[in-house]
Amino acid sequence: MSPHPADGSAPSPIDWTTAVRTGQRLAPAGPKVTPAEAATVVADLRELSAQAELAVRDTTGLGADLPVADAEVVDRPGWVAATAAGMAELTAPITDKLGAQLTGPAQGLTRGVTGAQIGAVLAFLSGRVLGQYDPMVPSAAGDPGRLLLVAPNVVKVERELRADPVDFRLWVCLHESTHRLQFTANPWLREHFRGLVAEFADRSETDPSAVVSRAVAAVTARRGRAGRDSGNWVETLQSPEQREIFDRLMAFMSLLEGHADHVMDAVGPAVVPSVASIRASFTARRAKTRGPVDRLIRALLGMDLKMSQYVKGAAFVRAVVDRAGMDGFNTVWTSADTLPTRAEITAPEVWVRRVLG
Repeated sequence: MSPHPADGSAPSPIDWTTAVRTGQRLAPAGPKVTPAEAATVVADLRELSAQAELAVRDTTGLGADLPVADAEVVDRPGWVAATAAGMAELTAPITDKLGAQLTGPAQGLTRGVTGAQIGAVLAFLSGRVLGQYDPMVPSAAGDPGRLLLVAPNVVKVERELRADPVDFRLWVCLHESTHRLQFTANPWLREHFRGLVAEFADRSETDPSAVVSRAVAAVTARRGRAGRDSGNWVETLQSPEQREIFDRLMAFMSLLEGHADHVMDAVGPAVVPSVASIRASFTARRAKTRGPVDRLIRALLGMDLKMSQYVKGAAFVRAVVDRAGMDGFNTVWTSADTLPTRAEITAPEVWVRRVLG
């Protein structure tokens, strides 16, 4: 995350060092735990992560012969640093393009301000993320991706839900282990994901006036569409060329998130005895804990769109598995051509006809 690339290219428009420092400084304190409790949580999450992946393999039929990699258990500042590294890697095609537009004495100030803004966002998210799989940054052990579990957030939520700690920790691990298996069992997905982001960057508009013009036009048009589905605000700033790539990205993310959400519950009570209770309590908490400020921040970050991905993606997976079984569903991982389109995510029968015949 150096501000001066070794290859002599233009510096990133984001000062990632500032982003990490700001995020770590602003990250909220975690729940109070004793040293013994902290050690138990870390040990549980590491052990349960491996157990979860084996359960996911049994449920999905993916990756039977792959080694089980270790998870990285982190605190909130550790999550900020790891996530910034992943963001820098994934967004490099976009930031490289924007960085070439920054010249003159204002360059350093712009980079610092942007880094601080991203750091504030990371601080906000650091208190909410339970875990994640980053396919773009190798783990400390040299694995192609990193599975991160945020221990203080897991403890905070399990206490709020009054859930069985072992069951809840395993339930969380199931979601992230599914993401890891998606990429390790289907290595081509990593470059496909990277390629979509690079293509999106290639079609990105670097003229601020053009972006503002589209925003004004979108706001004007939305006035006449009140009460109807007018899309996410992020999409209103995109050119038609960008929107086509964005649709493919959203379909891809909906598939990944929906598949993981489906697997969390599909493993059943034989693996997580209180799975039904955890799901019900977690869903109720998700609906109740959003105050007006939290709702605003989530909307600005596009997080409501991600929640929609969980719902629509899980419905797609469930419908296809019900129709064709897990083996039939796994055809989705064959190639880019067998991935669902954004329209097919909400019309799984169309995907079934196109891909399975």
